[in-house]
Amino acid sequence: MKILLTGGSGQLGQEIIKYKPKGVEIFNPSRNILDLSDYMACKKIVEDHKPDWVVNCGAYTQVEEAEKNIQLSHKINSYAPAAFTEAINRLNSNLLHISTDFVFDGNQNFPYSENQNTNPISQYGASKALGEELIKNKIVDIEKATILRTSWLISPRGKNFILTMLKLHSEKDILKVVSDQIGCPTSAGDLAKVCWKIIKLKKKKKLPFILHWCDAGVTSWFDIAVAVGEIAKELDLNKKEAIIFPINTSEYPTSAKRPKYSILNTRKTSQLLEVQPNHWRKNLRNILIEFKNLKKFK
Repeated sequence: MKILLTGGSGQLGQEIIKYKPKGVEIFNPSRNILDLSDYMACKKIVEDHKPDWVVNCGAYTQVEEAEKNIQLSHKINSYAPAAFTEAINRLNSNLLHISTDFVFDGNQNFPYSENQNTNPISQYGASKALGEELIKNKIVDIEKATILRTSWLISPRGKNFILTMLKLHSEKDILKVVSDQIGCPTSAGDLAKVCWKIIKLKKKKKLPFILHWCDAGVTSWFDIAVAVGEIAKELDLNKKEAIIFPINTSEYPTSAKRPKYSILNTRKTSQLLEVQPNHWRKNLRNILIEFKNLKKFK
């Protein structure tokens, strides 16, 4: 099986490579080889390499910058997936596209299901929602495309909230973290395993066009920041933990609006794939243990 993987240097891309099954060949073009903002280049790379699957982890994820760089964020998050869809139609290949909880507005207080209407409140969310729509509109055989939405990605590599908090705990005595944005982190490693399970199962049975996956539980950025401090101290990653004060979103103004509540309902995915999500705190601990082990070899 041949896989064309975009975003291979990102958090999820690295984990997908790490958990690659035997007998799978991954072509992971760098940004120098594939510019995701180039529509024709996205089509051509699929047509040239003829993969069985395009796994599109590549995205413009700078939420604040997307408010200013609207055209670029849409080229990468909306039109690149459309280009991949056009190419796989011709080749009868498959597409697995990673999307986000930011396609929702966060105005409800119960988990979002896969079939709910999107209503993004940021340019980043709008670009990802349009990407989903273009895939749906362009795909000839709906069975050939899968959109996998996720939230608050974390891993022991790259840039993410927990590694930022880990550093800040070691440097600061007092931190202020937003407590009124409710969601759930997602282990990039567990998400990668779900991606491979989807690819494997699609050979045998039909799966819905849209699936959701994140860790189990409900939390806030404040709660995660506190947990990072506690666990890092227990693991002797940090000698101390900062005192953290909860603040409202209004006290930390940003260019981009963020959903106040963006829990994804993962029950359907869990049943179809026969896999249960770990609680976010368990995965956080595992990630920090892996981060500690990685540091030993640097």
